[in-house]
Amino acid sequence: MPQQAFDTVIVRFGGEIGIKALWTRKQYERRLTSNIKAALKHHAIQCSAFVKKAGRLYIKTDRAAEATEKLSQIFGVSSSSPAIETSSQLDDILTTSAELAGSQFKLGKSFAVRCRRVGTHLYTSQDVCVKVGERINASLPDLKLHVDLTRPEQTLQVEVREEKAYLFTNTVKGVGGLPLGTQPKLVCLLKGDVQSTVACWMTMKRGCPPVLVHFGEPSLIQRRSNAEQAVALAQKLMEWNIGFPRKLHVIENSSPFQRLTQTSPSELVSLVHKRLMFRIAQRIAEAIGAEGIVTGDSLENDAKHAVHAINLHDEAVRGFPIYRPLLGFDAAVIAEMAVMVGLKEAAPRRKKNRAKVKQVKVSQIKLEDVRRIENKLNIEMLVGDAVKSLRVLKI
Repeated sequence: MPQQAFDTVIVRFGGEIGIKALWTRKQYERRLTSNIKAALKHHAIQCSAFVKKAGRLYIKTDRAAEATEKLSQIFGVSSSSPAIETSSQLDDILTTSAELAGSQFKLGKSFAVRCRRVGTHLYTSQDVCVKVGERINASLPDLKLHVDLTRPEQTLQVEVREEKAYLFTNTVKGVGGLPLGTQPKLVCLLKGDVQSTVACWMTMKRGCPPVLVHFGEPSLIQRRSNAEQAVALAQKLMEWNIGFPRKLHVIENSSPFQRLTQTSPSELVSLVHKRLMFRIAQRIAEAIGAEGIVTGDSLENDAKHAVHAINLHDEAVRGFPIYRPLLGFDAAVIAEMAVMVGLKEAAPRRKKNRAKVKQVKVSQIKLEDVRRIENKLNIEMLVGDAVKSLRVLKI
């Protein structure tokens, strides 16, 4: 039997959207619909209609299977399915079901029929399941199918809504979360590594559009290497950011960090560098109206020392929020999330700098020591010099 042409995509909104208050839910659904339209336009997928029902969006397109795959990368989408639309008349459902099963079901496999129904009809959901199963067996004897309601190898789904019915055999899981743009934007510090990228992605999943900021390294060779990795990682993130600015902000002037290196004891260099980075990020955030900073810090190595370092870092931007989505995850979990983002081959694992590992324990560093170093320099001038070197790359 020829391949059945799908003409509709069923988009299911994330569960978090459905539990919001009515006004908020409508706002989120409008934003999600807008993001979906932007993604389909970006991929040149033509659509003739968008019909929104409670918890669902029905998209009319002759490229339903392709559209379904693209929508799996839209935050706020729980799942989607390429489907065939027909009327809710039982005869139409039976005819279309047999045609769909003939093109999708495999020889000798077990199957089941599931039905969900909204509205008033002259039949029950159970009636649909029984009659569709009978019609499939009667119409497709050559496939040698058999019913298994417990563990079917293939399933035909029927979704009836008022005067329409939608039939499908495949459901693609979405990423869920909240629609991008429903929360304030955040400055994401994008290093040349996976952790900072995953941290940014996690805040995007909570609805926050990212402002990607990358800092060059003092060494010219390192700067080129990290910049290339940062661009590659930014490109991966932008696949989840369709409809929003596709930019990478690069701080090219490394002289402020070099001055700190020259005037700071070796055991304090990393710490004062991080504090300066946060001050620069705060300046950028305030200029563009972002409401926080995101970093890929975690407690993977030494929780006690890491927490103390976090306190020292945060003190540099007192009153301005710094978000660390990875704080409670270990390396294995972060690696799993990286695969979800699409980072499997985006950035090679960086070798640890052994010179930095031999620093004194962070827990022995006192805030007074750090301030004493910083007071010798004009920190505001260093921040200003770095911000002036900001270059925006279109990704």
